[in-house]
Amino acid sequence: MNNNKSLKKETGLSYRKMKDGIHTFLKEKSSAGIGLILTFSIISLMTDKFLTAENLLNVARQASTNAIVAVGMTFVIITTGIDLSAGAVLALVGTVVAGMIMSYGLPIPIAIAIALLIGLLIGVGKGLIISTQKIPAFIVTLALMTVLRGMAFVYTTGRPIYVDIESFRMLGRGYIGPIPIPVILMVIVGVTGHWLLKKTSFGRHVYAVGGNEEAARLCGININKTLVGVYAYAGLMTALSGIILASRLSTGSPNAGEGAELDAIAAVVLGGTSLMGGVGSIGGTFMGVAIIGIMNNGLNLMNVSSYNQMMIKGLVILLAVWVNNLKMKKSKKNV
Repeated sequence: MNNNKSLKKETGLSYRKMKDGIHTFLKEKSSAGIGLILTFSIISLMTDKFLTAENLLNVARQASTNAIVAVGMTFVIITTGIDLSAGAVLALVGTVVAGMIMSYGLPIPIAIAIALLIGLLIGVGKGLIISTQKIPAFIVTLALMTVLRGMAFVYTTGRPIYVDIESFRMLGRGYIGPIPIPVILMVIVGVTGHWLLKKTSFGRHVYAVGGNEEAARLCGININKTLVGVYAYAGLMTALSGIILASRLSTGSPNAGEGAELDAIAAVVLGGTSLMGGVGSIGGTFMGVAIIGIMNNGLNLMNVSSYNQMMIKGLVILLAVWVNNLKMKKSKKNV
């Protein structure tokens, strides 16, 4: 009898915990969810080419590179940081992996491993400069954006490197069953990122540093180590995205990834991550990625020029920041 009572009590607690978790998720992601539904509905009405299975798979494949960068960017922005060099890292890594395969004849797995290591080390370097020298992330990554993009041009002498090896192209163009490989990689990265952020001490430290750095320091959290870890992880994710993009395009181009940081930041902010730090989630970021992906695809289908698309995305970021600020002010009043 006592066992039945204990079981009912535990079941009731689990149900309430799950119910509270779902309620919290819906409350935190309400703006992103509404934005996603509105974007999907508007684009569907504006062009009849959007709601086809082939196009929706194409949206997912094209959004995958942004999603992978945005997962790393989520960690960065939660710590009140920013990474304006993401697009340049993406280009440099893409050209390096293409060059190592075509110019030096390295096996594809080794070339990919070296390219990932380069992205990781660039991230470690950024984290060390930002954390130890106390230089704002905006300044550090803005400078590196120019340096790394220049390195990509020097490495390629300004010309793209074409990769005509089918096994490499499979990474960005292949399928496992009906699902594109980049989409599968995107899901793996998303699940891993969520686990890191929500289920590990590293994730708790990321939130603590972003919420109140001084309080985190007093609690014994190593701020420098956390920031280096965050930027290293972001660099690794950007490198992976650069490799996938080079594979999909069969080219390592020094011009690749222009504006990639804008798309990633837009996705993260649209997903509810606060630029003030301490708030954010991978689930919200994926909603933001979906909004950006659908918007990009819809605007392309409607033949909107790239210049106008840049203006629209900029306005969307501004609107998202404004909505987040309103929500923060409202939550502070309710405390």
